[in-house]
Amino acid sequence: MLEKLAEKTITVALAGAPNVGKSTVFNLLTGLSQHVGNWPGKTVEQKTGIFRQGNLTMNIVDLPGTYSLTANSTEEQIARDYLINENPDVVVAVLNAASLERNLYLVAELIELAPRLVIALNMIDVAEQQGKKINPEALSKTLNIPVIPIVARANRGLHELVSQIEQECGAAAGLRDVKHIEYGSEIKGVIDHVERLLDNGVTAPYPKHWTAMKLLEGDDQINKLIRGRMPGEHWPALESYLRENESAAVTIATLRFEWIERMMAVSQEKPHIGQVSLTEKIDRAATHPIWGLFILVAVLGAIFWLVFSIGVPIQKFLDVNLIVRAREFIHTLSFMPQWLQGFLADGVLAGAGTVLTFVPILFFFFAAWALMEDTGYTARAAFVTDRFMHALGLHGKSCMPLVLGFGCNVPAILGTRIIDSPRARLLTILITPLVPCTGRMAVVAIIAAAFFGTAGVLVSIGIMLFSLLMLVITGLILKKFVIRGESSALIMELPLYHVPDLKLIGLVTWQNILAFIKRAGTLILAVSIIVWLLSIIPNGNINDSILAGIGKWLEPLGRLMGLNWQMMVALLSSFVAKENTIATLGVMLSGSGTDLTQQLKQMLTPAAAVAFLVVQVLFIPCVATISAIKQETGSWRWPAFTVIFQLVLSFTMAILVFQVARLFNCLSPI
Repeated sequence: MLEKLAEKTITVALAGAPNVGKSTVFNLLTGLSQHVGNWPGKTVEQKTGIFRQGNLTMNIVDLPGTYSLTANSTEEQIARDYLINENPDVVVAVLNAASLERNLYLVAELIELAPRLVIALNMIDVAEQQGKKINPEALSKTLNIPVIPIVARANRGLHELVSQIEQECGAAAGLRDVKHIEYGSEIKGVIDHVERLLDNGVTAPYPKHWTAMKLLEGDDQINKLIRGRMPGEHWPALESYLRENESAAVTIATLRFEWIERMMAVSQEKPHIGQVSLTEKIDRAATHPIWGLFILVAVLGAIFWLVFSIGVPIQKFLDVNLIVRAREFIHTLSFMPQWLQGFLADGVLAGAGTVLTFVPILFFFFAAWALMEDTGYTARAAFVTDRFMHALGLHGKSCMPLVLGFGCNVPAILGTRIIDSPRARLLTILITPLVPCTGRMAVVAIIAAAFFGTAGVLVSIGIMLFSLLMLVITGLILKKFVIRGESSALIMELPLYHVPDLKLIGLVTWQNILAFIKRAGTLILAVSIIVWLLSIIPNGNINDSILAGIGKWLEPLGRLMGLNWQMMVALLSSFVAKENTIATLGVMLSGSGTDLTQQLKQMLTPAAAVAFLVVQVLFIPCVATISAIKQETGSWRWPAFTVIFQLVLSFTMAILVFQVARLFNCLSPI
């Protein structure tokens, strides 16, 4: 009973700008006890997790990355509304010690809203490498706020951070005399006058002092809120006073920056003039307009090399030694009804089981992607491709979702919410499905390896580059004829390079692999069973089945690409999930004694194999991607447009590739 009384549950909100290591802190504290969804009524991702230590339970909320709490974006609005409406027990401001000056602006605003505030000064080691000497004790004393130096990637300082959070929830929490910004008597008088003009209760749940400042700063959301709540006879007086004091917004911002300068003066010793950091040295090549592109191509080429040299052989080994042998064993079980043997061997194992052998391939894709993100290279990949985005008339921020699309198109489409321009956001959403995701590239890797051996690496890279070329052409067409308008410049902060944290990379990779396994055990398994049922109805002969009827109806179109009806059916099944292509082929070709890759090699010519890779990589997006497009655009118009456009594009290009390859006889198996 005493132990139960001692148990304590608190809510902790993690706040911070993008690329400060906030997600690293969240992942290390919560591990696998995470829940990912969307904020209510928003498309911004919500991450929550649980941390337990002794009798303490922390419900940790990872707020969207934001540089300030002025509602210029959905992320900023969500962060500040959560702090005000949910009133978390402790707010942890995660700051980048190497960019402390920029990060302190958020602290200046958090002071107004978070009585229990702890600063986690992350990347203290990186700051030291750059010659910046940070004094956390001096900063803490000046602010009268706990400042805990941490190195999240090395799991250093997190224990002290947790202890400090627990202390903040003590009896005296919230009573600390935080040294607020001194705005001076003149501006303070203006703020006080605005407070007097605000009726009691009209600002709830926002604090009256904070609301008055936001009105003076010209915050549109707060302005609309107060205008709608105040009695009609009172609003004109407030509006007139705000108009008379429009310069107060600049004064408040200037005073905050002066406050930041004072904080920096007591807490940081600047590096010697002329000292060049490691990040700057690497970026001379990584962000170079020409060399940066060569580096990007080399990185992507290395990923595919890993997949083909290690991932594909492991996949083949698993397929032959686990799936094929398990199916053979099931067929020897004479006590089992024939229909049950077929269900387990040809429906479950040949379908979903075959897809599960892709795990080694996807492991390298996911691990490589996590490595790129963890080292800070993903942002450089977006930076060096920015000029191409402008050629398409896109907002510079479109680079980030498109790069994310190499992992999966669904989060890439959801990621377009960072784009401010509605036109650029819509255009990015429509071309994102042409980015070859890991599901598509897994299918490409299997078929390219079967037909072209060691040259499969070059074929896969060629298919990927061809898909990106189609993306560029599509973007130009949409820009000129469908979605017109002006593009804007890319403004982004490149994160510092980091030594990769293998534990964190392993955690992220495992989360992605687990999500794939869950999908294979649910959605892909269901499709595999449906395909198996269609392949045996009505008389158990696949050549007379409903599935064969569907495929043979499409076969005339398939012949133009060198594809038989089985390949057309496999292509159609990819609408549910791209990996279903292999699962469906596994079900339909399960009667043969040879492995899947050998059967494919016997069934298709090399020209037809390339045509199939082209149609596969350009084919209509999976149902999850279509759902994401509907969710983000709020209409079925654009998902329908995407399906029709990519159907026409994929079949047209595949027919052209097959006919040209056959005409010149330029492809041969290896």
